[in-house]
Amino acid sequence: MAHAVATLAGGCFWCIETVFNRLRGVESAVSGYMGGHTANPTYKDICNGDTGHAEVVQVSFDPDVIAYRELLYVFFTLHDPTQINRQGNDVGTQYRSAIFWHMPEQKSEAVAMIAELNTSKQFGAPIVTEVTEATTFYPAEGYHQRYFEQNPQQPYCRFVVAPKVAKAEGKFAARLK
Repeated sequence: MAHAVATLAGGCFWCIETVFNRLRGVESAVSGYMGGHTANPTYKDICNGDTGHAEVVQVSFDPDVIAYRELLYVFFTLHDPTQINRQGNDVGTQYRSAIFWHMPEQKSEAVAMIAELNTSKQFGAPIVTEVTEATTFYPAEGYHQRYFEQNPQQPYCRFVVAPKVAKAEGKFAARLK
């Protein structure tokens, strides 16, 4: 299996991680932190909002099965890329929309897709998603990994994560494992 990595931030990592782990061609989607200035941050550090890190999902995938562009398309359907430093009631720089590129081709693809989406006016407002070179990835604490699967009745999961997952599963049914 060929192997590539994508790192994406679009609000709470539980939503994004859940959907990406269900896609064919995705080997793993790991919740974590990237883009800040604090080494080895904890979830508590991130929630304070002063580390500079975003909640991210690092996706290991087979580009022969699912293209990077397809991952970006799924990513843009999972969150509102027009909101600066927030997703719904989740507010702070840790919830920003960002694409952390690992190679120049990923940067080019991300910039091109954002331009296409802005031209199409699909979101009704300009996309504010940052496109930034990947830095050190810090995996989140173990209890954050596959959080939705382990805690489906938790209120945030029931009212925020579950509807996003259901929408994505309907939209991308043909891409699911």
